[in-house]
Amino acid sequence: MTKTNAMRMLDAAKIPYETLEYEVDESDLSGTHIAETLGFPPERMFKTLVARGDKTGPLVFCVPVAREIDLRRAAAVTGNKKIEMAHVKDLLALTGYIRGGVSPVGMKKKFPTYFDESALGFDRITVSSGTRGAQLLLDRGALLRFLAAKTAQITV
Repeated sequence: MTKTNAMRMLDAAKIPYETLEYEVDESDLSGTHIAETLGFPPERMFKTLVARGDKTGPLVFCVPVAREIDLRRAAAVTGNKKIEMAHVKDLLALTGYIRGGVSPVGMKKKFPTYFDESALGFDRITVSSGTRGAQLLLDRGALLRFLAAKTAQITV
């Protein structure tokens, strides 16, 4: 597998990770499908969502793949009145990643990042590697520190 920007950044920070590779099914890019394919618990696999706050601009949220973000809670946590999900067509320009391969690590710019507090229940979690077909399994604490991420209840 080719190293992604996320992998290069983790390597440079000396944060160990495992790469979990899977066959991409273009008909089902859902995180729950990927979790099933990998035989990995969906509550420990986090999808990366990009949104825009009316006051803060771009924001990154990582939530378990089987759950949905609660935009009202996310707005309150981030000091916004309103949050809208970024359009798929804007993802590449904003983050450097395409839909289905957005990683919270290695985006073009550093955006405020929030993980659902359920991540605190696990020592190791997965996030996208920055490409479709691979997830990164790594220490939750190291990842949160590296991203300067906050945790909050942001799911329904």
